[in-house]
Amino acid sequence: MLRFSVLFMALIIGLFLLEIYEPMRQAVILPFTSMIASFCSWVIQIFDSNVIAQGDVIRDAVTYQGIQIAPGCNGVEAMIILLAAVVAFPSPWLYKLKGLFYGFIAIQALNAVRIISLFYLLQWDKNWFDWFHLYLWQALIILDALVVWLIWLRYLPQKAGQSKQEPTILEETVTE
Repeated sequence: MLRFSVLFMALIIGLFLLEIYEPMRQAVILPFTSMIASFCSWVIQIFDSNVIAQGDVIRDAVTYQGIQIAPGCNGVEAMIILLAAVVAFPSPWLYKLKGLFYGFIAIQALNAVRIISLFYLLQWDKNWFDWFHLYLWQALIILDALVVWLIWLRYLPQKAGQSKQEPTILEETVTE
């Protein structure tokens, strides 16, 4: 447990520092955020052809209302947390890669739902947009990383000699 905790904290600190490092931000984070905006815009265009993406902004071409996907809103932080937890936990590398792949898909799918819902909430009511953006969705994206990690743990192979049976409660025999 100590090994996991130390490695997890070291990875979290290192990856968050790497994320805010300007060359990394310019080369990876900003283009990735623009790809997210383009994808979400494409999904919205299925229902509303007036929506366009310009860089990290999704905008309604008629009303000019739009949202910008800022740092912290692109799912990268949730992926950093998941990556640190998966890599720090002692398990075979093949399972780590599978967990990161499926975790990336789960986090980005929920983040796309988040971005699209926030786009429509802004069109509807700024107060609801602010509440959902600042309070509900921030927590849900991080919770998504935790849930993905817990599901990943459930599917890890058991070590030799261990079974996947649920623990049983030992009952005492009461004699009269």
